[in-house]
Amino acid sequence: MDRRRFDHLYEELSVSLGQLAPRYALWLHMREVGIDPEQLSRAALLSYCHVHLGRFLSRHRLRLPERRLRRLERSVSRFDPRHPTPYEHMARLGGPIDRRKA
Repeated sequence: MDRRRFDHLYEELSVSLGQLAPRYALWLHMREVGIDPEQLSRAALLSYCHVHLGRFLSRHRLRLPERRLRRLERSVSRFDPRHPTPYEHMARLGGPIDRRKA
């Protein structure tokens, strides 16, 4: 699809960890294992979560309990990049006002 799946994974992973995940390192790790974060399909994302995410987390001394890992996988599996997220809706509502249209 596009980078939105990667962005969603990063955001959900950071929330699950309770701290910011190393974004660039995550990007590089995905490239390292043969997954293109720019063209991330749902199947590739789920495969990454099941097979490679644990190695990434341990490499960066991060721990994600099994329950949070399952919740993360469920969240990224349900994400549909064709629809804006609640955050994107709010950002659009709070964006700059074009006074010429008023």
